[in-house]
Amino acid sequence: MIIITGGAGFIGSACIWKLNQNGLDDILVVDNLGRTDKWKNLVNRRFRDYLHKSRLLEQLTSDRLGKVEAIIHMGACSATTEQDADYLMENNTHYAMEIARFAARRGIRLINASSAATYGDGAGGFSDSDGALNGLKPLNMYGYSKHRFDLWATRTGSIKKLVSLKFFNVFGPNEYHKGDMCSVVFKAFHQLRQEGEIRLFKSYRDGIAHGDQRRDFVYVKDCAELIWWLLQTPTLNGLYNVGNGRARTWNDLARAIATSAGKPANIRYIDMPDALRGRYQYFTQADLSKLREAGYENPFTPLEDAVADYVTHYLSGDDAYL
Repeated sequence: MIIITGGAGFIGSACIWKLNQNGLDDILVVDNLGRTDKWKNLVNRRFRDYLHKSRLLEQLTSDRLGKVEAIIHMGACSATTEQDADYLMENNTHYAMEIARFAARRGIRLINASSAATYGDGAGGFSDSDGALNGLKPLNMYGYSKHRFDLWATRTGSIKKLVSLKFFNVFGPNEYHKGDMCSVVFKAFHQLRQEGEIRLFKSYRDGIAHGDQRRDFVYVKDCAELIWWLLQTPTLNGLYNVGNGRARTWNDLARAIATSAGKPANIRYIDMPDALRGRYQYFTQADLSKLREAGYENPFTPLEDAVADYVTHYLSGDDAYL
């Protein structure tokens, strides 16, 4: 059996999609469905059972779940605006530590979700080497909660028994329940369809034009493909970046959305909220050299192709879900 925490969420449900594609459905989905629409991400998927996240640790330690081959730990609060630091430390850091300790004791394959938010403003670079960790300064509490786990895993040597993945700007189908945390691709597509324009933040740095802030955008299908490969490569452990490896501007993204939707790229630049100005990343780009050296050779989908697939087959299609 494979356990996927956050299995009804964005990347987690994409992992189920990939496992199902490969004929696997002995999957335990762990999540907190609550009153959200996350359950819709599961309708097209095949899996054994669902378990609320509050019951997982007790079920694991009491051996009630039977033989577990792997744990894909994607479950976390991913809201970069979450202000409850105690909640984030318990939910994102300590919960992950407990899963990692259990997996290490039992020799279970563990793939953990970290985040590129750990890199802060990027002043310390985007290297996923263990030696670069101590110099990182996340800009928000979400990033810090993920950073704390990576620091702990490295300090204790646990990183040698698990994989922790620093996801950059992930977008694609099954993100719809995320509200304000949905990707700009999702938001901009609906802005364009409903209002005839795409809204992007103005730039407040000299030498950087409005909309020319750059990010590393990576398609969720590529993330699921990498996780599938890691399941087939159980001896590979450590901390790895997950991105496209090429920074693109928000203007590039907007034009790709408009082209895929068959509409003019009418972009309007709006003021950035004051609360974001001091915590806004103007540039992110995954250094993929470590991942490539580890043997991962699959290409990451170019931005225009990924946006076209998302817009054509999901946002504009009959079934929006993987």
